[in-house]
Amino acid sequence: MITCKTKSKGFSLIEVLIALVILSISLLALAGLMVYTTKSNSWGGHMTEATTFAQDTLERLRVTPWTNLLPGGPYPDPVMGATSGISYTRTWTVAPNADDTLRTITVTVTWDDGIHHSISFVSAITQ
Repeated sequence: MITCKTKSKGFSLIEVLIALVILSISLLALAGLMVYTTKSNSWGGHMTEATTFAQDTLERLRVTPWTNLLPGGPYPDPVMGATSGISYTRTWTVAPNADDTLRTITVTVTWDDGIHHSISFVSAITQ
């Protein structure tokens, strides 16, 4: 009597299906992570643009002569983002101290990309 024992050297259909289910769940998790990463990257770009607009306005106001830097505000100045196409609104206020020897400038940039965002810079200049 001849007996032939052959050992299978492959995967069964059940093992392959289980591996495909695990792989599919992993890929869905990665797809969700990619969406989150893209949104975060987009928000970072908007924040960089807003910071640049605020810094630009603050630097322009720092070199303005004292007599032309009138207390008051807010003074609105809408601007369009060059890379994002988002509409930003930058406003600034100038507040003097009691004897008007120091003026505090507050520059605020707001934008809306589905969520309302705002960033403010504050600086003080003397006469």
